[in-house]
Amino acid sequence: MGAPSREDEEAKKMEAGGDTVGQKLDAGALFVLQSKGSWLHCGYHLTTSIVAPPLLSLPFAFASLGWAAGLICLVIGAAVTFYSYNLISLVLEHHAQQGRRQLRFRDMATDILGPGWGRFYIGPIQFLVCFGAVVACTLLAGQSMKAIYLIANPGGTIKLYVFVAIFGVFMMILAQMPSFHSLRHVNLISLVLCLAYSFCAVAACIYLGSSKGAPEKDYSIAGANTRDRMFGVFNAIAVIATTYGNGIIPEIQATVAAPVTGKMFKGLCLCYAVVVTTFFSVAISGYWAFGNQSQGTLLSNFMVGGAAVIPEWLLLIIELFTLLQLSAVAVVYLQPTNEVLESLLSDPKAGQYAARNVAPRVLSRTAAVALGTTIAAMVPFFGDMNALIGAFGFLPLDFAVPAVFYNVTFKPSKKGVVFWLNTTIAVVFSALAVVASVAAVRQIILDANSYKLFANV
Repeated sequence: MGAPSREDEEAKKMEAGGDTVGQKLDAGALFVLQSKGSWLHCGYHLTTSIVAPPLLSLPFAFASLGWAAGLICLVIGAAVTFYSYNLISLVLEHHAQQGRRQLRFRDMATDILGPGWGRFYIGPIQFLVCFGAVVACTLLAGQSMKAIYLIANPGGTIKLYVFVAIFGVFMMILAQMPSFHSLRHVNLISLVLCLAYSFCAVAACIYLGSSKGAPEKDYSIAGANTRDRMFGVFNAIAVIATTYGNGIIPEIQATVAAPVTGKMFKGLCLCYAVVVTTFFSVAISGYWAFGNQSQGTLLSNFMVGGAAVIPEWLLLIIELFTLLQLSAVAVVYLQPTNEVLESLLSDPKAGQYAARNVAPRVLSRTAAVALGTTIAAMVPFFGDMNALIGAFGFLPLDFAVPAVFYNVTFKPSKKGVVFWLNTTIAVVFSALAVVASVAAVRQIILDANSYKLFANV
């Protein structure tokens, strides 16, 4: 047998709580980001973090883009994110081979760009984006629960915030799963669920779009004037970016057991097979059925005036599968928050299940979920939140930053294609992030008159 590789040595160091980026592993990395998974587990985590119920907003994005631009943006989003996520993976593999395995996005930024970038840019943005995703999932789950309730009890008077609170209590229990790796079986079920509700949604669109009572199909670009249509385009781009968004690629790769080389690429291939199958089928069938009347989420088009316009059993299945997957998505995006809380409150020298660490873990995670649930109940406007999260966070983190990391790490020749492709991606999507953020904020201001705390939408 040959000598152990640098990555094998790194794995042994990590198991002992040893050095990864110039310091001992803190409790967050040691307990939450355990490196025990296979490439298949990595694929489950990736699929749950990307193929999530926000994909039901894709027909809404098409309403502001039209057929041609919508399909082009969808293809570009798939190609660029797959490429960008692979760039991050290659950078992570490179540093692991050098004996400096990076487990968090902020570790990468600190090591590659300097401590200021990790502490004041990447870290805060990632935290806000991921916690924002938890809030959005909690809100969408409450809306799904309310829809199921209204189907079973038409004219029911229970308010939305009650369902949001109920889901929040369930999340408090699920949030106690000790590590990212412990979610692998949950995320396998999540993968099956996203395929199930996507196929059911496509079937519902085909049924409704070809029925005698089908809504009139108008594929003209939504918007009263040129300015509204222009801002609608950037808002739609932000929605698509959110749908493809991840923001936790390093944390997912951190769950993979060393050696890590090649495992993330296999996981990405599995994930994007599901991405292409679900995203394109839902976007095309939903826009075909509803045109520019597509709502912020496709589920809203399936109910008119509180009554289902597709068979109730089919709508119940879609809502139930969506609700179940949202719990997995929310707990995945809670992991960066868990990791931060664990690093602040837990003792890495004590065992993961020692009373010294279990008590603060339960209390802090419960408090984090309670905060997210309260925000979701107070500000129940999923569409606008979705666009702002995508513009402010996912566009820079998932499109622009990976290209910068790769160029700085590998220093490709300025005469080569790779350098200029990465530079173009970084510049274009940084500019789009700024413009789309303005468009998202503008839409929130326009809709502000309809905002009401704890609204029953």
